[in-house]
Amino acid sequence: MSYILVITGLILLVFAGHILIRGAVSIAENLGLSKLVIGLTVVAFGTSLPELVVGINAALTGVPTMALGNIVGSNIANILLVIGLPIIFYPFALEDPDLKRHYVIMLAGTVLFILLCFNGPFTWKYSLLLIPLLLIYLLNSYKRSRDATAQLKFDKPVDGSPKINIKETLENPLTVLRASLLVFIGLLGLIFGADILVSGGVEIARDFNVSEAIIGLTIIAVGTSLPELVTAIIALKENHGEVALGNVIGSNIFNLFAIMGGTALVADVPVPEPFLNTDLWVMLISSAALLPFVIWKVRLNSIIGLVFSAGYIIYLFSLSIS
Repeated sequence: MSYILVITGLILLVFAGHILIRGAVSIAENLGLSKLVIGLTVVAFGTSLPELVVGINAALTGVPTMALGNIVGSNIANILLVIGLPIIFYPFALEDPDLKRHYVIMLAGTVLFILLCFNGPFTWKYSLLLIPLLLIYLLNSYKRSRDATAQLKFDKPVDGSPKINIKETLENPLTVLRASLLVFIGLLGLIFGADILVSGGVEIARDFNVSEAIIGLTIIAVGTSLPELVTAIIALKENHGEVALGNVIGSNIFNLFAIMGGTALVADVPVPEPFLNTDLWVMLISSAALLPFVIWKVRLNSIIGLVFSAGYIIYLFSLSIS
């Protein structure tokens, strides 16, 4: 029965996340945000909501280490699996220079998160640092997007030809009312799906006598990363690499700041020793692995995808034998 609960919860999270993203992107488009910022913020927040709901639910049910495992495991999966698997079939090179700034923020956030882990446990005091940092990031991203959009919209070409709005948008945005309804339905689905998933995950952990942290690093981390994976595959198939990688970078930022910040407000989150010895460093190495592709725009090709995917499989195998 516990396996049925996990599978049902994962399916519900994926579908609810898809519905929420559709509504959230439409609202963002009505606000005039660019595709890159939609990927970095709105879509990233939507695909990170499963982690947020799972984290808070885990803290409320007395298994806060599952929340930590979910955050660290999801950030690892987002890079090695969510980026690695799709680029095997859809290689791409990054062109948007603004993505570099967001990547640096993600890398700095990862380092800060690790430092806080070594001074753990996470308490509500840490939330007073993490959540404001996230808000500053969001406000800055929104302001930069609005300024860039206004510049593109009102600049007149030198040759005197008619003004053209070249702001990139996603197709067929919904009305604000319909989009808001989808967001509400998606949120309900996420909450219900997370409750089922955590219940099943705890039962499996007890049946196999493994820690909730390991379940969070594996089954739940992969499950809550499925929305990011689906988004990345669709984006790369449509030749929108900046949306795919922007979604991953944004999701990792949300996981570090919003999910841990929100979870620590509910309950203290201890940091087990295995995280300090292994998992946090795997997360840091995975994050740093994107450096040449973002900073120097090296092409993400099929070989890189195979290396990333193989690395993730090796990591999961190491967890299974530990």
